Amino acid sequence: MALKITSRFRRLLQRPGSIDLGPYERLSQLVLEAEESVEPLTDEELTESVSELRTTGGLHEDEQIEFLALARDAARRTLGESAFDGQIVGALAMLQGRVVEMATGEGKTLAGAFAAAGYAVGGRKVHVLAVNDYLARRDAEWMAPVYELLGVTVSHVGQASTPEERRTAYQAEVCYVPVSEVGFDVLRDRLVNDVSERVTTEPDVALVDEADSVLIDEARVPLVLAGATRTEELDDDVVQIVRTLRAGVDYEIDGDGRTVALTDRGTDKVEKAFGERIAVPEADATEDVADASDDVDETGADAEDKDAEDKVEVEAAPPSVNLYDDENLDRLTQINVALHAEVLLRKDVDYLVRDGKVSLINNNRGRIAKLQRWPDGLQAAVEAKEAVPVSDSGEILDSITVQALIKGYKSLCGMTGTAVVVGESLQEFYDVEVAVVPPNKPNVRKDDIDRLYLTVEQKNVALVEHIAEVHETGRPILIGTHSVEESEQLSDRLEAAEIPHVVLNAKNDAEEAAIIAEAGVPGTVTVSTQMAGRGTDIRLGGKDETHDKDKAIELGGLYVIGTGLHASRRLDDQLRGRAGRQGDPGGSLFFASLGDELVVRYSVSSGLRPHPDKAGRLTDRKSIGMLDHAQRVADGANAELHRTTWQYHRLTGQQRSILLATREEVLTEDLAATELSERVKEKYDELVEEHGEDKVKDAARRIALHHLDRRWTDHLAYLADLREGIHLRSLAGGIVHMKPIDEFNKSAIASFDTLIADAWKDAAETFAEASITDAGLDEAASGVPRPTATWTYLVNDNPFGTEADRILGRLRNAIRPQSGAEAEEILPEKFDEDELPEELRDVDEADLPEELRAADDSDDEDDVKDSKK
Repeated sequence: MALKITSRFRRLLQRPGSIDLGPYERLSQLVLEAEESVEPLTDEELTESVSELRTTGGLHEDEQIEFLALARDAARRTLGESAFDGQIVGALAMLQGRVVEMATGEGKTLAGAFAAAGYAVGGRKVHVLAVNDYLARRDAEWMAPVYELLGVTVSHVGQASTPEERRTAYQAEVCYVPVSEVGFDVLRDRLVNDVSERVTTEPDVALVDEADSVLIDEARVPLVLAGATRTEELDDDVVQIVRTLRAGVDYEIDGDGRTVALTDRGTDKVEKAFGERIAVPEADATEDVADASDDVDETGADAEDKDAEDKVEVEAAPPSVNLYDDENLDRLTQINVALHAEVLLRKDVDYLVRDGKVSLINNNRGRIAKLQRWPDGLQAAVEAKEAVPVSDSGEILDSITVQALIKGYKSLCGMTGTAVVVGESLQEFYDVEVAVVPPNKPNVRKDDIDRLYLTVEQKNVALVEHIAEVHETGRPILIGTHSVEESEQLSDRLEAAEIPHVVLNAKNDAEEAAIIAEAGVPGTVTVSTQMAGRGTDIRLGGKDETHDKDKAIELGGLYVIGTGLHASRRLDDQLRGRAGRQGDPGGSLFFASLGDELVVRYSVSSGLRPHPDKAGRLTDRKSIGMLDHAQRVADGANAELHRTTWQYHRLTGQQRSILLATREEVLTEDLAATELSERVKEKYDELVEEHGEDKVKDAARRIALHHLDRRWTDHLAYLADLREGIHLRSLAGGIVHMKPIDEFNKSAIASFDTLIADAWKDAAETFAEASITDAGLDEAASGVPRPTATWTYLVNDNPFGTEADRILGRLRNAIRPQSGAEAEEILPEKFDEDELPEELRDVDEADLPEELRAADDSDDEDDVKDSKK
C-alpha cells in the first residue's frame, strides 16, 4: 500500500519513480489461474502449446498471459522453482519495455528468462546483456532447461569464444553476452571486407542485467577497436627524471586529484636534467639522476637542493633544453604522461601488476578489467613505472560508447536491484520507465544510522572493534570496501586482531562464487570489494543452507558493514541489499569519516566545527548532514559528466551512421564499381577486359572500403585532439562566450563534410595505380594493407581531464563558495558557524583531520590569489 501511495505522489509531481503496477498485478493473477490448465500437459504438449503461440508481431496481452502460465510451469518442471507473483509481474513489465527493480534474492534471473523467452516467441531476437563472462555463461546454462522446454534456442558468448562460435551463438533466439563483447563484435563487423565475415545479427531487443550499472555507470565508457601500428616505448630518461620530482615544489595536483602539472620550477628542473643527458654519456646521466634523487631523500630541504643545483650549473654548465620548442613537444608529452602515471595512478587501487602485466581495476565492480587499458600513451607510462614489458599500441579504427551501443537496439528493458534512484537518468538517456516490484516477503532488515568519525584512523579503529564485537556472537559478517588496497589494509588489521576472515578482491576474483556463496555461514567474516554485479546469492547457512541456518537466523542474519559511503547512495543500497534476502533477518551499518575521499572531495568544510567524543565519533546534525550532502553533490557531478560525454559522442554517432550507410552500400552492392568506373573509366575497362569483371569489382570494393575506413580513423583522431583543446578555443570568443560543445560540433561538422567525397577521391587515385592480377587485388602492393593485428579494449574516457572535469570543478566551486552571498545563491544547505551551538564553535583547528585542514588552506591561498588579481 505504501509503495502504491508513493508511486501516485511521484506521478502527480511528474518525478521519476515506479510506474503503477496495478495492471501487471491483475495480469499476474490471470497467469496463476491459467496455469491450472497447463499442469496436466506432458512436456511435449507444453512445448507444442508454446509453438502455437509463436508469431512475428509480438505477443498480445492474452497471449502473454498464456505464455507466462506455460513458462511458470516449465520452470517448476525443470528447475523445481515455482515463480513468485513478483517474478511474473517483473516479466510482464520487461515485456512492455520497463526496467524492473527487484531486491537481491527475489529471482531476477528467472524473471528475465521469462521475458526473454516471451520476446523470442513473439518473433524477436534477444540479447541478454550481462556485466561479465561468468554471469553470461552461468545464467545461460542455468536457464537452458527452461528455454529448451519452451522450444526457444539459447546460447552465450564470452571472451574466449571464436568467431565461428560467436556467429553461431548470435543466431540463437536468446543470446547471453557481456555488454562489452557484443560491442566489440559490432565494431569488428563494421570493418569487414566481406559480408561472410560478420558475426552479429541486427540488434533487436536488449534485456540488460544490472541495468543501472550498465546503462548509467558504464554508459560513457568507450569500447575501442585498434589496429597495430607501433609499440609505445617510453624513454627511460623520462621515467627516471619524473621520479625525482617533488609534490608541491616541482608539480601540483588539482583539487579533484585528476590532473597534475609541472610548476615553473619543475619545468626548469626537467629541462636542466635533459640538458645534462645531452652533455654526458647515457650511463653517467642515469647515475646523476639517481644521485640527485638520493640527495633529495636525505636532505628534503629546498635551500640545500637549490645550492646543489647552482653548484652543478657552475661546474658542469649543461646545455639548456626548452621543452616547449617544436622538436621537444613529444618529450614534453611523455613527461606529462609519465607524471600522471607516477603521481595519480595508484597500484592496487587503479591497477594491479599480475603475471608481469599491468591490469586495470574496474572501479564499479572491484574486478580486473581484462580488456581495459588507458589511451594516449598512459598505459605504456604505467608499464614503464612498474618495469614490465610495454604492450603494443596502435591507432583507433573505431569506437562506440556503451550508451550508443544500447540505443542501437529497437527495444530495451532490464532488471536490477536499484533503479528508482537513477530513474530520471534512465528517462533522459533511454526513455524507459522503472517498475519497482515489491519483495515476495516483507524486508525486515535493520539498517543502522551511519557512524561518522573525525579522522580515517579513528574510523578504522572503531570499525575493527565493532567487527570483533559482532564476530564474537557468531553472526555472519560481510564487509564491503572500495578498493583492493583498502581490502588488504583491513585484512591486515583483522589479522592483528586475530579475527579469521576471507578476502574477495580483484586479485582472487576467480574464486568469488565460492567465497560469496558461503558468506552466510555463522562465524564467517567476508571482506569484499564492490559487491555490485557479483551475481551470487548469499543464503543464510551457506549455498545449500545446511550450515547452521537456524543459528544464523537466531543471531540476526547476515550483517553488512560498509567501510565508507560510495559516491551514490544507490551503491550503498546495493551493498545493503545483500542482507535481508527473501524476508530473512539481516542488518547493515556504514562507517565514514571527515577524511574520506567522498567528504573531502564533495563537501563543504568551511564553517563546520565538529565536536567528537573520545573515540572521535561525531553525532551532531551538521556533520551527519554533510555526508548526505556530499553524496548528492557527487551524484549530480557524475550525472553532469555523463550528460556532457554523451553530448560529445552524439554528433560522432550521427556521423558514423552516415558513413556506415555508405559503407554498407559498398559492401553489399556495386557502389564501388559504379563510382570507380566513372572516375577512372579507362583503367576500369582495361582491368575488366584483362581479369574479368568479378575480380575488378572485388578490388574496387576493397579499395573503397579501405579509404572509407582510413578517412574515418583519421577523423576520430582529429576529434580526439579537438576535444582535448576545445575549451581553449571557447575562451577565444572575447566578450561573446562560446560553448565548448558548440565549437566542437562546428569543427567536427566541417571536418566530416568532405570525408566521404575525399575517400572516393583517394580510392580513385589508388585504383588508377592498383596492382590487380588474376588472383585479385594485391593489397600491400596497392597501398591498402589491412592492419597486421587488431585488438579491443575499453578506455577511461579522458583520464587527463577535459571539459567534463572543468564542469566538475565548477560544481566543486559551487559547493565551496568564496563569499556568504554566493552560498545563499548556490547551496541548498549552508553550514554557517552562527547556527552551531556555542560549545561547537570553539573547536581548535588542530582537531580537524589533516585532509580538511589542507583543503581549507588551499582555499585560503586561492582567495589570496584572487585578491591580488
